Amino acid sequence: MPKSINRSEYDVLRDLLREKRIEGGWTQVDVSQRLGRSQSFVSDVERGVRRVDVLELRDLCRLFGIRLPKFCEEFERRVAMVSPVATHRVTKRQNRSAAASSRSRSSK
Repeated sequence: MPKSINRSEYDVLRDLLREKRIEGGWTQVDVSQRLGRSQSFVSDVERGVRRVDVLELRDLCRLFGIRLPKFCEEFERRVAMVSPVATHRVTKRQNRSAAASSRSRSSK
């Protein structure tokens, strides 16, 4: 599996972050100043040069006035629209996990 930064799902994440920044009327400089980071940090995130960890994502969501769970729901909707294969893989994994869990409970 390719590194997450090279996957199509990461394109969706970057696009969504950029969209939320622009919708909020924020420039990259505004965001960098509020986060105490360099403007190049914001640019690198939006260009896909740098990955965002969950804490950074939460900080960005708070800054843009959106709750992290709501952002993640929107992200999942968009990923499902552009990457049905990735969504299918997750569903199969969840089904296997549920089946294993069910077998475990029934054997007790």
